[in-house]
Amino acid sequence: MSSSPDPYKLAERFRHYLRVTDVTDGLDAVGLNDLTLMSNKVRPLWLGMRFWGPAVTMQVVPANRHMPFPLKKEDALRQHAIWGEMGGWRARLNVEGKEGYVIVTSTGGARECGWWGSMNSMEMHALGAAGIVTDGYCRDTDEVILQRTPVACAGIGRPIIPGRTELEAVEVPVSCGGVFVRPGDIVGCDWDGVVVVPIEVAEDVLVFAARIAIDDKKARRRLYDKLGKEPDETVDWEAAAEYFKDLL
Repeated sequence: MSSSPDPYKLAERFRHYLRVTDVTDGLDAVGLNDLTLMSNKVRPLWLGMRFWGPAVTMQVVPANRHMPFPLKKEDALRQHAIWGEMGGWRARLNVEGKEGYVIVTSTGGARECGWWGSMNSMEMHALGAAGIVTDGYCRDTDEVILQRTPVACAGIGRPIIPGRTELEAVEVPVSCGGVFVRPGDIVGCDWDGVVVVPIEVAEDVLVFAARIAIDDKKARRRLYDKLGKEPDETVDWEAAAEYFKDLL
C-alpha cells in the first residue's frame, strides 16, 4: 500500500462493480468491522442511487439564536442573506477544480432543518459532486427524487436554515452518522446504506472487495443459469475480473 494514495484516483476504482456490502466485507478483512458503517438511518432518498468519492466535509452546528422577526415583506427572499450578515456562515465550501467528491455534512444533532434541498443539492451535483451525505435532513424531496439528485440523509425536513443551523467549518474531521470522517476518506452509498473507507486502508480494502465482488458475481451467475434467468450486469463477473485483473 502506498503511503499517500490519491483519493480521487482510488475512488474511481471503487465506482466500478463494487457494492457497499462488498466494501463492508473488505473493511472486515482489515479489522475495521462496523467502525465505518454510518447509522442505517442515513439512507439514499431513491432506489438505484449509487456513488463513491472522496469526502469533502462540512461541520454544521445548531443555532442558539433566532432570526429577527417579523420580517418586512421586502426581506422575504433575503432570509439566507440576512443570516449570512448575522454570521451564520463562518466558512465557505470551495470545490473549484474538484470532480467526483462526496459532500459529508455533519449537523451536530440539530433539530429539523432542511440544510439540503432541491436547489442547492442540484447545484452541487452540477459543480461536480458525486453525492451528498448528511446525518441531518433534506427538504423538497419530491423534486430531489424527480431530479435524481444523489442525496443520502437521516430524515426529511421542512424548515430552512436561517435561525436553525450555522456552518461552522469545512474540510475538517467530522462525525456523521456515528462515524469519523476526514477530508479525503472514501465514502460510498447504495440502497444498503453508507460506508466510509479510511484513506490509509483504502487500497487494501479495494483488493479484498474486488475479489469478494467477483466471487459473488460468479456464484450468482451459476444460479442464474440454473434458474434460466437472463444474465444482467450484476452477474457479469468476467467484466469485473478484467477490470480488477491487476488486483487478483
